[in-house]
Amino acid sequence: MSEVKNKNLPNWVFVIDLNTCVGCNACMAACAQENQSPYWAEKWRTKVEQAEVGKGDNIGRIFFPRLCMHCQNTPCYYACPTGATYKTPEGVVMVNQDLCIGCEACVTACPYDARYRYDYEDVVKNKELFGEEFSIHQVPHIDKCTFCYHRITKGLEPACVATCPTDCRMWGDLNDPNDPVADLVRSGRAKPLAVYLGTDPKVFYVGLDTLPAKTPEEAE
Repeated sequence: MSEVKNKNLPNWVFVIDLNTCVGCNACMAACAQENQSPYWAEKWRTKVEQAEVGKGDNIGRIFFPRLCMHCQNTPCYYACPTGATYKTPEGVVMVNQDLCIGCEACVTACPYDARYRYDYEDVVKNKELFGEEFSIHQVPHIDKCTFCYHRITKGLEPACVATCPTDCRMWGDLNDPNDPVADLVRSGRAKPLAVYLGTDPKVFYVGLDTLPAKTPEEAE
């Protein structure tokens, strides 16, 4: 279970209930607007995939939201040659775009396919849409989910959580003994994806047992 050494800081966790996701993609739209991700190039900080479940005439479809797992044993961090990838004191994995050289070592190292290249054309397009002054992305770099760090440090939920109409995306603090979302993690009902990787992620799923034998990550 993810731990933050300083108990005075929040130990944030992200929980997704696969049983209640309806695949509306509101989370993707909210994230793209909030974080100026290059949706025009089909690049997303969070995305919702689909997987078939069942056999024969009893086949259904489940929606599978994905994002950066904010691993505490962090492959991308160790792969980054410039220190552009770093962790905040609360354990949120971030990218300093001014230090990033776009070598994609972190993209290769990430076992969850959660990073993408925000290239020069994307930067130009973003500045056209949002304006030079308000553009979050000033130079080409590798981009990823930040848990909306600019929001959570102000006591707000990540944009995708605040937007989700079915509350399948949930936000909690493991250091809060009364947090019902964190209790899903403490109880073991919410589980990390691909435990065998040993990455100690801060994203957990309820209903992983409903997925087929291979998750989307394992099938790639």
